[in-house]
Amino acid sequence: MKISEFQKHIEAIYFNKDSARGIEGTFMWFAEEVGELTRAIRRDDDRENLEEEFADVLAWLVTLASMKGIDLETVAQKKYAQGCPYCSAVPCACS
Repeated sequence: MKISEFQKHIEAIYFNKDSARGIEGTFMWFAEEVGELTRAIRRDDDRENLEEEFADVLAWLVTLASMKGIDLETVAQKKYAQGCPYCSAVPCACS
């Protein structure tokens, strides 16, 4: 699934609910999920939980982008298609 397809899929599932909550409330949920991902990375002993937390963070991120009218696939491609946005190298050669 491409990023844009995933974003549209998450919109279909959650957009109305998340929009009713508002950007601030939705961002708080996103921040909580980032915290859960942080704990999962620190533990590094439960691959299934780690995978779930990465998926949750991605879902909340695309929800926030959708609420602000941002197509994540487009902006990611725009910023990173040529490599590092600062040195243009792949891999990054910034010091």
